[in-house]
Amino acid sequence: MSARPPAPLAGLRVLDLATLFAGPLAATMLGDYGAEVVKVEHPEKPDPSRGHGPSKDGVGLWWKVLGRNKRTITLNLSKPGGRATLLRLAATADVVIENFRPGTLEKWDLGWPELSAANSRLILTRVTGFGQFGPYAHRPGFGTLAEAMSGFAALTGEPDAPPTLPPFGLADSIAGLATAYAVMTALAARERTGEGQVVDMALIEPMLLALGPQATWYDQLGYVQERTGNRSANNAPRNTYRTADGSWVAVSTSAQSIAERVMHLVGRPELIDEPWFATGADRARHADVLDRAVGDWIARHTRADVLAAFEKAEAAVAPIQDVRDVMTDPQYAALDTITTVDDPELGPLRMQNVLFRLSATPGTIRWTGRPHGADTDEILTDLGLTPAELATLRAEGAL
Repeated sequence: MSARPPAPLAGLRVLDLATLFAGPLAATMLGDYGAEVVKVEHPEKPDPSRGHGPSKDGVGLWWKVLGRNKRTITLNLSKPGGRATLLRLAATADVVIENFRPGTLEKWDLGWPELSAANSRLILTRVTGFGQFGPYAHRPGFGTLAEAMSGFAALTGEPDAPPTLPPFGLADSIAGLATAYAVMTALAARERTGEGQVVDMALIEPMLLALGPQATWYDQLGYVQERTGNRSANNAPRNTYRTADGSWVAVSTSAQSIAERVMHLVGRPELIDEPWFATGADRARHADVLDRAVGDWIARHTRADVLAAFEKAEAAVAPIQDVRDVMTDPQYAALDTITTVDDPELGPLRMQNVLFRLSATPGTIRWTGRPHGADTDEILTDLGLTPAELATLRAEGAL
């Protein structure tokens, strides 16, 4: 068997100073593709994600995913010894990711002037709710606020119901993906210039980008998109429909040819000849008629029969799945989207695999989230600190 090729980001060193989700997720993605990620946590106040959500035998499960492929150390950055140690670490790193409120690193004399003096090639990545400047910069910021301020919540839900927030970290996840991209962009620029720089990522901006051309629509037309539930203003039929056995499926007809196939499938081909059927926007204005046609047909068939009939007709449909369905879905199984990783504390552990497949230099999950501070002594010893220096740092409360 040939040896596994080096991972694409092998040799890249990332210091993850961030907590909760967006910044740490970006570091996780970099670690999934070979970067050496060192998770830096406060000695007494670890990343809250360790205790977020369900746990098993006192072990937080979210951390096992978010902390994968990271080595963990403790460091109190507000202590002189902690500050000095971080600067020594930064001198060996390529990327620092942090999500303190603006001014916090500066208060500890760990701002960009100090970090870049320690390492001019460093990429300092700052993830906050509202960015490093502006009237809201110093407000506490969370993904929920980005989901509200961006317009997402205003668009989500039924027309006669309140705005709806997602029951998971949507804005944080989008910002985490965007941050990983921003880091790689800054690293690519460093290849040309030889110099590092600061990445300023605000949670409210990737969320707004994900909503598409809302700002341009309003700028040019004064158009404000309203809540339409599961329907779309751009095409129909597009909704969720209940099957005869009590399951639900989602149907999309973004393409005209798909919409026509669906009408043939459900036995209403005469609707195709209606003048309004020719465009997605006109079909959306007749969604009541189309939803009845599709919904009545689906209600007479089981989920399995609906999925089989749509597949045969080359029409777009998907079952509404919860996590139990995801874990047994044959497409996810074929992609190894949910993979198994051995965990020293919990044994075999199933979780989402790396985000994308590379044919020549694939990413991999090397280990799950490690205990708080598990690698402190090893990492700092490799940095050149002696046992006496480690003892001094511990006495100071810096470790």
